[in-house]
Amino acid sequence: MSQLKLGLPKGSLEQATIELFSQAGWRISPSSRNYFPSIDDPEIICSLVRPQEMARYVADGTLDLGLTGLDWILEWDCEDKVAQIGALEYSKSSNRPCRWVLATRQDSPIQKIEDLHGKRVATELLHYTKRYLTERGIEAEVIFSWGATEAKVVEGLVDAVVEITETGSTIRAHGLRIVADLLETRTMIIANHDAVRDSWKKSKIDQITLLLNAALTARHKAILKMNVPVARSAEVLAILPSLQSPTVNPLSDPAWLAVETVVDRVQVRDLIWRLKQAGAVGILEFDLKKVV
Repeated sequence: MSQLKLGLPKGSLEQATIELFSQAGWRISPSSRNYFPSIDDPEIICSLVRPQEMARYVADGTLDLGLTGLDWILEWDCEDKVAQIGALEYSKSSNRPCRWVLATRQDSPIQKIEDLHGKRVATELLHYTKRYLTERGIEAEVIFSWGATEAKVVEGLVDAVVEITETGSTIRAHGLRIVADLLETRTMIIANHDAVRDSWKKSKIDQITLLLNAALTARHKAILKMNVPVARSAEVLAILPSLQSPTVNPLSDPAWLAVETVVDRVQVRDLIWRLKQAGAVGILEFDLKKVV
């Protein structure tokens, strides 16, 4: 039986990724004793891999498919060494992309990237940061940070740090200020080039990609169902957005219609109020699992 070797990001994205796969239709059961979670699909073999290493394992064929950040693809110069299947807009705590930012102490004279000349910078994103500064003609010492990066600038060990953030709250909590954004990153699905050329593996990759994206799309959508008087149906339908057009069916009482539509979740709060004002009753909101 053919099998696809899938790499799942270990660490901060691990639980969010397992939840996404569950919504997409795959139940993954991690074990605290090893790095090979079980999955309820005999065509997939799972491995937990640090996101920092994922691109290299996919590039050399150890894995057929993996999820990792764009930042780590760039860090190891793997843009052309892997097939970038697409982006997945999710993270450990939100659906927003993360940013790698230059940060320093509040009282630092560093006000812009160019002020790093002759300074010392700590970061986990070592190679990318070095290339970024070199391309701009900025000569600075960039050292690798094994963790607690923000603390290094607070303690005066370095002049600035390049650190990842979703909201900036952790950086601000350390009393630092953001000087500039260096890179916006998001989770990417990447594949080995040989795997993409294999017809069976390509089909499996396409299936996984389709359903993961369908699950993410569904997180931003909701179904609204309601009953509407025929006499006021035009007023209600004029309010309703939909993917195509609302579904309208007659009820046993000819004076009423059943109306159903898919809407953006952020619209629901205002829509329900407007629909009620327009005569809709029995308004129901349902969550979605997938939107294809």
